[in-house]
Amino acid sequence: MHDSTKIVRSTLTRAAAGEPLHPGPIFAAPYHTPGDPNDAPYSYARSHNPTWTALEKVIAQIESGEFAPGHPQASERYRASALVFASGMAACTAVLSAVLRPGDIAVVPDNAYFHTRTVMNEYFTQMGVQVRYAGTANNAQGEHLDGAKLLWIETPSNPTMEVCDIAGLCEKAHAAGALVVVDNTTATALGQKPLALGADFSVASDTKSMTGHSDILLGHVATRDRELLQKIDQWRTLAGGVLGPMEAWLALRSIGTLPLRLERSSANALRIAEFLQTRPEVKQVLYPGLPSHHGHDIAAKQMQYFGAVLSFELADKAAAETFFANAKLVTEATSFGGTCTCAERRARWGGDAVPEGFIRMSAGIEDADDLIADIGQALDAVR
Repeated sequence: MHDSTKIVRSTLTRAAAGEPLHPGPIFAAPYHTPGDPNDAPYSYARSHNPTWTALEKVIAQIESGEFAPGHPQASERYRASALVFASGMAACTAVLSAVLRPGDIAVVPDNAYFHTRTVMNEYFTQMGVQVRYAGTANNAQGEHLDGAKLLWIETPSNPTMEVCDIAGLCEKAHAAGALVVVDNTTATALGQKPLALGADFSVASDTKSMTGHSDILLGHVATRDRELLQKIDQWRTLAGGVLGPMEAWLALRSIGTLPLRLERSSANALRIAEFLQTRPEVKQVLYPGLPSHHGHDIAAKQMQYFGAVLSFELADKAAAETFFANAKLVTEATSFGGTCTCAERRARWGGDAVPEGFIRMSAGIEDADDLIADIGQALDAVR
């Protein structure tokens, strides 16, 4: 079956007369555990919940697949396992905490998600972990792997949309003895399969495109390795960064429409990016789906969808603010991957090395002609 069919069908319960088609949320802290608690499938909600289990099975199925061409096990199928967390950062921190120890070396993109860099700088370096920063573009991280325990990859990067070769970097990292984590938030597990390309972990903030309605916080970690999964599971139980059953149920309800949402938002993002390239007010457009993007060939090889996120640069802060003041179908808000088109001037946060007129946009699922007309009139006001 195609991925879209698998995703839609994966949220169904087993066919049983009188039972609902989809599982509902199960609210419980303790569960009945007579006798040996190890004999009970559920005991206490900080460790597990049936609604999480249903969601984890769906995410694991999306993360599973065939190894990519060029991998030593190319065309062989692999099965992933997934664990869900209260947020994307909880998922990221779980991997870092389970893997890194004092004296270890981690190689991290210098343009990784701001809070990933923050947790590395303010916590892990203070614990004795050495962090080496390198760019995402041109596979620059591959030159810093000597002695490394962990390579962290983010492609396409947020918000600068830089792309690197996941398979090539995984091969180098494994040869150096390092584990590889891919932050796959921008692409989603449907748009890009890091585990198929050789990564040891795929992590994501599913707050974004994966669930796509801008109403829940959620993250996940997926891996093919059962031993690594157990380490992450133990950390989640001890640290308590767990997901509520209502959020898990909302995610299950949302994921069934992921194929439609991602297809539409990716198509809209490409249309918008192509349009922005024609406008004199726009200094540059960054979107891996554009043939002019420096990482387009790599992205086309490893991505099934180019995603909803694009970035572009206007002359300065005033130009960006004029754009937002005149746009009617572009909601000014942080985050991305929702059904409504959103954008923001990223420099206002101060965490990314971007110009004052740099705008990150997340294409929604509105009609592309309406979006382009609105963006065009907002750019007219800038001019």
